[in-house]
Amino acid sequence: MFSLNSRTALVTGAGSGIGAAIAETFALAGARVYVVDRDLPAAQSTVERIRAAQGRADALVCDVSKEADAARVVEEVRVDSPHLDILVNNAGIGHVGTLLQTTVEDLDRLYAVNVRGVFNLSKAFLPGMLERRHGVILNLASIGGVVGIRDRLAYCTTKFAVVGLTKSMALDHALQGVRVNCICPGRVETPFVSARLKEYPDPKKAYQEMAATQALGRMGRPEEIAAAALYLASDEGSFITGSDFIIDGGWSAGK
Repeated sequence: MFSLNSRTALVTGAGSGIGAAIAETFALAGARVYVVDRDLPAAQSTVERIRAAQGRADALVCDVSKEADAARVVEEVRVDSPHLDILVNNAGIGHVGTLLQTTVEDLDRLYAVNVRGVFNLSKAFLPGMLERRHGVILNLASIGGVVGIRDRLAYCTTKFAVVGLTKSMALDHALQGVRVNCICPGRVETPFVSARLKEYPDPKKAYQEMAATQALGRMGRPEEIAAAALYLASDEGSFITGSDFIIDGGWSAGK
C-alpha cells in the first residue's frame, strides 16, 4: 500500500522541516524525488539522506515566487525525467502581527511565496499532467487557512488563499485526470516554527502556549504530515480531490 514506485515527484521547500520529511517519505515509497529549495546546501543535505537510504533524489534551486525560476525547473526536470507525476507545493514563509502591525511589504512578501509560489509551480507543471491525463498536486496550507489565528493576519490571509486555489484547481481539472488537495497542519515542530518562536519576547512561554493549542497537548512531527502526504499522493487516495486535509492534533475540533 501507498507505493510510489515508478512515480516522479517534486517537493518545494524540501531543504528542511515538513518538505524534507515529505521528500524522504516519498523516496522511501519508491518515488524519484526532486528536492527543491532556494537554499542549495539545504536541498543537497536532504538528497544525501535520501541516497543514504538507497532512494533516488536530485537537488534543484528555485525561488518559487519567480515565474522564470518555475519555468527553468520544468526544463531541468525534463532533462532526465519525461514527466512529473506529483507536485508538492510546500515552500512557505510566516509573519507575526495584527493588521496594524503588518506592513504592505510584509503582506506582499508572504503573498509572493505562499500564494504566487503555488500558482507559479502549478501553472508550470500542470500542462504536462493534463497532456498525460494523470497527476497529483498537493499544496501545504495550514490550520491558519481554515480558522483565524491571533497575530497572524498576513499568514492566515495567504493560507486561506492556498485553500481557495486548491479547491478551484481541483474543480477545474477533476475530469482531466489531475487531483488537487491541500494539507492544513496545526503547529509542527520544524525550523520554520523555531524561527517564529524567536520573534516572541519569551520563546519558552510561546512554545508551551503553541503546544497547548492542540487538543493532544503537543505539536505535530514532520513525519506525521509526510504520512498524510503519501496517502494523498498515492493510488489509495484516488477518490480525494479538492480536500483541505486537516492534521491539527484537535486544534479545530472545538471551533
